[in-house]
Amino acid sequence: MRSDNKEMPFLDHLEELRMRIIKAVAAIIILAIIAFFFTDFLFQFLQLPLKKGTPGIQLHFFGITEAFMTRIKLALLTGLFVGMPIVLFQLWQFVVPGLFESERRVAFPLIIFSTFFFLLGASFCFFVVARYGLRYLILINSPPNTEPVIGLGAYFSFIMWLMIAFGAVFELPVIAFFLGRLGIINAKMMAKGRRYAIIAILAVSAFITPPDVFTQITLSIPLFLLYELSIIVVRITGRK
Repeated sequence: MRSDNKEMPFLDHLEELRMRIIKAVAAIIILAIIAFFFTDFLFQFLQLPLKKGTPGIQLHFFGITEAFMTRIKLALLTGLFVGMPIVLFQLWQFVVPGLFESERRVAFPLIIFSTFFFLLGASFCFFVVARYGLRYLILINSPPNTEPVIGLGAYFSFIMWLMIAFGAVFELPVIAFFLGRLGIINAKMMAKGRRYAIIAILAVSAFITPPDVFTQITLSIPLFLLYELSIIVVRITGRK
């Protein structure tokens, strides 16, 4: 049985979506304001891949406002990271009225697992890919008799967006679970499409990572393992 027997008009759906978006954005902004006061710590923390992978290289800023704008950008992206459970909760609150009662019960665990896989992907990017990827891109590929000069804003934009990209693609098992519950996909279909999935994984890895083989491989391998995990998840939880 669905959660509400009365169907909502289309304009009411739009109004509900608007309110959910406003609440999610408001949460991100509030968290970003709080994070702004901790940007010194965030600056130090996010430089770990650079210091461990390429010791001795310093960051530089080239404009009067670059440091300040980088702080704002860093605070906003931190608000997005920390506020991800709130964003997912608002999304599910919008979807829940159209679900069956049995489907509503999986909403909360799904939010937990969505957050977990997002943070897992971002952490894997930060502690593994960024460290060795920066070393490969900066030190190994530097021409002879040259010294890298890395901009403050460029570095933090690179790190944060790469973490967001890894966090997003690590949501594959959660997306597969949702599609399996809706009956759109099943384990047999995913197993048969494994060869096409490998091509898609390589394409996605090449698109969202820097143009080097190392970072593409370090994303492709976990994605393939997550695809295999998704097959198991859909086989267990998918609609029969």
